[in-house]
Amino acid sequence: MTDDAPAPDLRASDADREQVAEVLREALAEGRLDMEEFQERLDAVYRARTYGELAPLTRDLPAAGATVAPAVSLTKDPVAGGGWAGRIVGGDDSGTSTWAVAVMSGFQRKGRWTAPRRFNAFAFWGGGEIDLREANFADREVVVNAVAIMGGIDVIVPPGVEVVVRGIGVMGGFDHREEGVAPEPGAPRVIVTGFAFWGGVGVQRKLPRAERQRLREERRREKQALKEEQRREHLDAAERHRRELEASRRPHDPLNLHDPLNLHGTRKQHERRAEDD
Repeated sequence: MTDDAPAPDLRASDADREQVAEVLREALAEGRLDMEEFQERLDAVYRARTYGELAPLTRDLPAAGATVAPAVSLTKDPVAGGGWAGRIVGGDDSGTSTWAVAVMSGFQRKGRWTAPRRFNAFAFWGGGEIDLREANFADREVVVNAVAIMGGIDVIVPPGVEVVVRGIGVMGGFDHREEGVAPEPGAPRVIVTGFAFWGGVGVQRKLPRAERQRLREERRREKQALKEEQRREHLDAAERHRRELEASRRPHDPLNLHDPLNLHGTRKQHERRAEDD
């Protein structure tokens, strides 16, 4: 162990655990871990109390080395030319809107807007929708703090975004189904936290509306092409059936006298026989 490596018995901090979790997420995205291994190790990360417990979880992964979590940076560098690079505005942009409240009513944040580093939402006997599918992001990690009291708040994220859920529910709950999905390179992370009492905070992963429209149009064209192909096949089958019926209705003719060519050939045979006589 090097001098700057942490002692195995030293207590690990939340930041240390998050650094190790980040190594695991990158390994999942690269295919070094399958989903079952990732989930087992991630559970062990959040149960770990010391560096000695964290060390084995990334020992067989690249960039882990002998020094555990502190050698790993939590900052995700933008992917050059990637699709997400243009949507993470960074800098001093604090977002289009930083909070929303619904008291016996509702609210929506959707369309083209900039999600701040921290968005606070409160719903009491009401509901709200925070739609990030077409949003820009003020940072590579944004926090949605949702408080639902006898109400509900839905957070909608696009495919490729990493989701972490840390909320607490009392006679209510937070939706964890989208956790553990491998993120796309350069995609932001959305942390959903807060409190739900007799209410719920849902997390859904949906395609952007433009992408859904494109897929619907592709399916419509595919169905149209299939119908056209089936129509041609039915016409070809009907034509074959018609020809078979015509052939079956012709009178039986051993000499095939109905064939002009054969009839001509039969006449020549009679002429040759007459000359021979």
